[in-house]
Amino acid sequence: MDNEIQLISDGDGLAVIGDPTDVERFLASEGLLSLSKDLALRRLGPLLRAGAGIAQAGSEIAANSGRWLKLTEESAYLCKKYGLMESKTPGISYAMVGKPGLIKSWLQVEEGPGSLLTNPAILAGAAGIMAQLARQHEMNEIKSYLAAIDKKVDDVLRAQKNVELGRVFGAGLDIESAMTVLDREGQVDDDTWSTVQARTHTITDALGWALGRLDALAEKVESTTKIGDLAKMAKEAESGVQEVLAIVARCFELQDALDVLRLQRVLHESPDKLDGRRLVLKDDRQKRRGLISQKIESLMARMDAAFGTANSNVLLHLSAHRTVVGSINHVGIAVDEFRRPLGIDSGRRSLEATRWWDAARDPVQLKNAAAEAGRKAAVAGVTVVGAAVLASRVALAREEHSEEK
Repeated sequence: MDNEIQLISDGDGLAVIGDPTDVERFLASEGLLSLSKDLALRRLGPLLRAGAGIAQAGSEIAANSGRWLKLTEESAYLCKKYGLMESKTPGISYAMVGKPGLIKSWLQVEEGPGSLLTNPAILAGAAGIMAQLARQHEMNEIKSYLAAIDKKVDDVLRAQKNVELGRVFGAGLDIESAMTVLDREGQVDDDTWSTVQARTHTITDALGWALGRLDALAEKVESTTKIGDLAKMAKEAESGVQEVLAIVARCFELQDALDVLRLQRVLHESPDKLDGRRLVLKDDRQKRRGLISQKIESLMARMDAAFGTANSNVLLHLSAHRTVVGSINHVGIAVDEFRRPLGIDSGRRSLEATRWWDAARDPVQLKNAAAEAGRKAAVAGVTVVGAAVLASRVALAREEHSEEK
């Protein structure tokens, strides 16, 4: 059948495979052509040479081309529109669409013999390439994030006292060199892979340090109860969190690159093991993302509790209150900026600082302020005068509050 293309989704992206003209025409009709990139089906070469049966089944695919799309709201709509079905390859769904006869619109049709969809080995190979493209897409998003926050992450790494953390800089040079080899030669030789493989622990150790640093910041915020100290701690967290997240983002970027290299090595050396390796790496990636999200949520919960403390001390510590609220919001923004390239939803809203006169009309605030003013009145010297003035202001606000009732 003419105008016949194949759709494959792995949950992260969507591949469109077929005659180059048909593929472009289909994506253009859906308004998604400009968002797609080459699927690089040539990487299936080792798999197509693995056996006569596979080579015969994949001959049609080798003559075609493919485009890949990050799975977004728009591209996910295509999966629903054309009714992608689950395949025997775990996590992979598929469909074949075409324009039979004189019908102008694309619609789902039955796959024919020799189709990519009828051969699990080739379908797994295509899924492996899609996983590589998804990682490379995320790497580009992380690079944009680091550029946007204007954090010279390599300078941040070198400035840390932790010696192992400083080695991430060198690991990045080796991994980026290996990616260049892959782009130019289509595979990674043994010497290059050996160098890169020796760097894997550097990345995981740095991630472990970053997780520990987030825990330490959370514990400091939680253990600080005095409003003045809390304002200082919030400012420390404000600068510290963005630096830690920049390091985590760089590690995620390098980890994505390592996954790309691993998948290509397996495709070249042991194509029959590609699907298993793809699923293992996907699980590992989800665990890393889940762990960092857990640590961030724990920190933000402590920050929100600090907001509650600051919010109950507006009358006596307006400046510290504003500092705490401002720092919490800046941390929240930094977290959202970090989550965006990783595709992690946030939904967090900015907190609003309470105005002094609004606090002066709050019975709870008045009670807390009066109690503290009384305690301060017991202190000798100028503090007594300051406490008396504050107490008179609180009393005036109390009268205004009563009159309004």
